[in-house]
Amino acid sequence: MTRFEARRAEYQARIEKVLEESLRLPDPGTERLRDAMRYSVLGGGKRLRPLLVYFTGECLGARLDDLDAPAAAVELIHVYSLVHDDLPAMDDDDLRRGRPTCHRAFDEATAILVGDALQALAFDVLANVANGSSGQRERLAMIRILARASGTAGMAGGQAIDLVSVGQTLDIEALENMHSRKTGALIQGSVLLGAAAAGVRAGELSNVLAATSALRSRSRTTSSTSKAMQRCSASAPAPMRRAASPPIRARPVLTARASARCNCGTLQ
Repeated sequence: MTRFEARRAEYQARIEKVLEESLRLPDPGTERLRDAMRYSVLGGGKRLRPLLVYFTGECLGARLDDLDAPAAAVELIHVYSLVHDDLPAMDDDDLRRGRPTCHRAFDEATAILVGDALQALAFDVLANVANGSSGQRERLAMIRILARASGTAGMAGGQAIDLVSVGQTLDIEALENMHSRKTGALIQGSVLLGAAAAGVRAGELSNVLAATSALRSRSRTTSSTSKAMQRCSASAPAPMRRAASPPIRARPVLTARASARCNCGTLQ
């Protein structure tokens, strides 16, 4: 095992404990809601976004205690997005990571509430750092980073573009714009969260932003296109099933560049 692999394994084990702790909700509303939240969050995954928080933060001198909250927060946002993305009104998926999706294991209404509660919990975790030395300035910076990465300028905006593009053929620039928001923004935000937790000031974040701009363009273009092709070849969808994401219409002059950018695999 290389040093990088050992560090990655350490971070993965750490984030699982942090997520477990964050889900010990004193007042979950109902036990069913708490069970569904735990089912969704603790069901496995590569934890790519928390890993980026930890790697970036430690490289810039942050203590692990200062990185736990942003690492957990970005993963909670990511899981909430997956729970909602699986719903019948969106991608209508029955399985995720080999298990029934949240709305199949519980019900649609509970799945909607799980997403809502996880989003709120993410910002609560950032705003109320129990451990570590992050001050008010760092917490506010991280809250703003996460909000922008998950809102209309990021993940939610990308999903909205995806929805209105159903049945259309997009060129490579439009497709990259969609995925840079839908997937890339939260990945880039993870790097910025680690930097902010390390005390990098807002004015200096632009340097980190420039260094990570490729993270927003190298999103799931290849995997999403393959997924779209599979959906298009499937049988007629149910009334609530959404059609496939729009395919690429690459311009000849962009074909080579697009091919290089799209060779990145899945990030979910």
